[in-house]
Amino acid sequence: MQLAALTRGVALLAMAGLGCAHTQPPERQVHVISEDVGGVGANAGSGIGGAGIDSYCNELQKQCFDKCWRRKPEISSIKKHSGDHYKHCDGKCLKVFMQCTKEQEELERQESKRQELHFPTVDAALGWLKEHKTEVVIGTVVIVGGMVAAPYVIAIMGGALVLAPL
Repeated sequence: MQLAALTRGVALLAMAGLGCAHTQPPERQVHVISEDVGGVGANAGSGIGGAGIDSYCNELQKQCFDKCWRRKPEISSIKKHSGDHYKHCDGKCLKVFMQCTKEQEELERQESKRQELHFPTVDAALGWLKEHKTEVVIGTVVIVGGMVAAPYVIAIMGGALVLAPL
C-alpha cells in the first residue's frame, strides 16, 4: 500500500514538473527593430543588386569603349576611328560587360547563401539589429536561442523594419 502511494506521489510530482500537457507554447510575435527603414542595408555588402548590376556593368562597358576608341587599335590592319575599329571596341567591351555581370551575379549568390544570424535571446537580436541597421539585409533569417525550428526573418511591414516569425 505504501508503495502504491509512493508511486502516485512520484507520478504527481512528475506531472507537476512537466506542466499541463495542453498548454500552448508562448506566442511568437513580430518585434519592431526600427520605425524608419531609411539606411537599411546601406552597408550590407559588395554586390550591386537587381537592375543595379546592369547599370554598373553598362558604365564599365561605356568607359571601356571610350578608352578603346581614343586609342590606336592593337591590330595594325585596323585604322583608328574606322568601322572596323568601332566593331573591335564594341566586341572587346561587350566581353567586359559580360564578365562584369557574371562576377556581380556570383557575388549576389554568395551573399544570399550566408545570410543567417544567430542570437541567444530575442532581446540580444533586437539590440544588435538596431545598432547595425545599415548592415542588415531584408530576408535574412535570424535564429534565436538555437531554435532552428522556429526562425525569424528581417522584413519591412507598414514602413517599419521588423523581426517577424517565419
